[in-house]
Amino acid sequence: MSYDANAAYNSGSGAPGQGAPGAGMPGGQGYGGQGFGGAPRGAATPDDLSLPLYGAKFGQAVKRFFKNYVKFSGRASRSEFWWATLFCVLIALVPYILFIIGAVMMAVSASADPYGGGAPSGGGAALMGIGGVLLGLIFLATLVPSISVSWRRLHDAGFSGLFYLLTLTSIGAIVVIVMTIMPPKPEGQRYDN
Repeated sequence: MSYDANAAYNSGSGAPGQGAPGAGMPGGQGYGGQGFGGAPRGAATPDDLSLPLYGAKFGQAVKRFFKNYVKFSGRASRSEFWWATLFCVLIALVPYILFIIGAVMMAVSASADPYGGGAPSGGGAALMGIGGVLLGLIFLATLVPSISVSWRRLHDAGFSGLFYLLTLTSIGAIVVIVMTIMPPKPEGQRYDN
């Protein structure tokens, strides 16, 4: 059985202690008196881009990845984030393989004639060039949406998106990955519009 944030959020009758949003919190206001009690709210339909889509499927996540291209406010669910990450890896896989095959072909031809001294020739250089150009284009096309979905995922886990800047350090990237694995938190709703 999968977790349904919308059902968990809306399951209460409004009375404290019965699963209502903010139940058990002082004044029924939830986190910090800001009304963030209960489970985090999610999108009712995949077309609602204002809230995270919990339990998103691969196609839905990719569609939301590109529709929220430069949206840094709001939240993204774990499924949205990880499906989009898998998509980016998959589309870069073929150019990466082309690049590696080209590099191996060039290394083999160089080892066969170590004193050739000429410019790289044959299909190896062409494959490396094609693979490199395609990797560069994919990187440029997915850079901004990758950052924005990571930023929104940090929001959903209850962290500031500024923690993404830790990826600029060597160990910080591991910290950010751990933060994106964290479950959604109701207080992340403060980042919604």
